Amino acid sequence: MLLDIICFAFYMLASGIIVTGMFQENGPNNRAAIFSVLVAIGLHIAILRSGIVVESEQGQNMSMLNVASLVGWLISVTMLFASFRLPNTILLPVVYSFTGLVVLLGGMLPSAHMMQISIQPNLLIHISLALFAYACLAIASLYAVQLSYINLRLKEKNASLLHSSLPPLMAVENILFKLLLVGTVLLTLSLISGFMFLDNMFTKEQAHKTILSLIAWGLYSIVLFGHYTFGWRGKPVIWSTTIGGVLLTLAYFGSRFVREVILNA
Repeated sequence: MLLDIICFAFYMLASGIIVTGMFQENGPNNRAAIFSVLVAIGLHIAILRSGIVVESEQGQNMSMLNVASLVGWLISVTMLFASFRLPNTILLPVVYSFTGLVVLLGGMLPSAHMMQISIQPNLLIHISLALFAYACLAIASLYAVQLSYINLRLKEKNASLLHSSLPPLMAVENILFKLLLVGTVLLTLSLISGFMFLDNMFTKEQAHKTILSLIAWGLYSIVLFGHYTFGWRGKPVIWSTTIGGVLLTLAYFGSRFVREVILNA
């Protein structure tokens, strides 16, 4: 639990450095923020290893909080490296704070959902594709929120202190569509691998996950087709991306939240 608290503290420290820096003329102290988040990410790896890789014949502990923690780590690492080239400073405090809270909750609310992944390479492929797809599309949802915020600020007559820190609208929009494209491709591969390798895609326990994932895939595919064919952009794209992210979150974590948190409370 001590390691979880320290990891949480460094994630929150990085978030605090970035947020307070937005209100300063020279901007955030990037070196301090990067150092803090690197420490947090390193500690997070140790927490994931001890939490997921259990010395047991039952396999790995892929509980809801462990999976959420792993996804948070993937998103944090991706956003950190992307920050060197892409406009995402406004999103970083949200990502780091969310990941830190998941780590803290994982330490406070331990749970188990054992899976034997090491002897099922097909399952490993499917889970890896699903995790990377969700992480990519979750980041796309964050960019959609940022795009909506930029649109809102540009329509206001009085610019706020944050106005000068806002990235160019077109740059954020281009990144959003690239993330949607990559995430949709990964989601497509994840669904194909599931239908190829798994026999329980439409069983009672998995049917809602499969159906919600297919609906989200259809929504993302329509958005991408409309954008590259008819030039769709703006509010419809923002709302569709956000709704798709909610659907995937419900698909990946909805039933587990009920089983592992509510029913065990």
